[in-house]
Amino acid sequence: MPEGRQPPRHVAIIMDGNGRWAKKRFLPRVAGHKRGLDAVREVVGACKEMGVGYLTLFAFSTENWRRPQEEVTFLMDLFLRALEHEVSKLHSNNIRLQVLGSRERFSAELSERIARAEAKTADNDGLVLTIAADYGGRWDIVNAVNQLVAEGVAPITEEALTKRLAMSWAPEPDLFIRTGGEQRISNFLLWQLAYSELYFTDLLWPDFDRAALEQAISSYWQRERRFGRTSEQLPEHLRRDTP
Repeated sequence: MPEGRQPPRHVAIIMDGNGRWAKKRFLPRVAGHKRGLDAVREVVGACKEMGVGYLTLFAFSTENWRRPQEEVTFLMDLFLRALEHEVSKLHSNNIRLQVLGSRERFSAELSERIARAEAKTADNDGLVLTIAADYGGRWDIVNAVNQLVAEGVAPITEEALTKRLAMSWAPEPDLFIRTGGEQRISNFLLWQLAYSELYFTDLLWPDFDRAALEQAISSYWQRERRFGRTSEQLPEHLRRDTP
């Protein structure tokens, strides 16, 4: 990492392209999902080493339930097996695991495994790894609004709504990455991405490695994050033309 440069505090990623990666190799789509898990391991390790505080990965959206039942079943089983085999490694590396989403359609076994994994890593104070599964940004905002209405909060302010979002405990993402060539947010962290820097790459997720992550962060460093201000109002070290 260049001297004087800090990594983004929070990186959020849509891991797109597993199925296309497999199709290009004349393999079943599930083979791409298996290979995608290797990419997850590499990116988690790289973020930990770089000093990223929060990494949020979009693994399964509320809309993904529309996929073929065979693929959905495989993904749920892969999630279960990943929790079984990876949580001890995360824990030994001081990584805290959080799972973001409704969980209502998960099996009892998967829900229990998630709860155990979160409890086991709850006291870790290193990288916070969040897996968004059965999550949607619209679902998140509607839930927050319904909670405010039930509590009788009026008027509804941005601050009040933000506190009731499913990920209220984390800072908003600094850098959003989407692999696979598509340039959409796809109902991911809609509220939280308002001022995130967006980075899109044609790389399919199984091919996304540490070098690709470093390239994304290098692009992030070239951005000037003004949050409504002018360049002249920024501290000198945050201006785009600062080396």
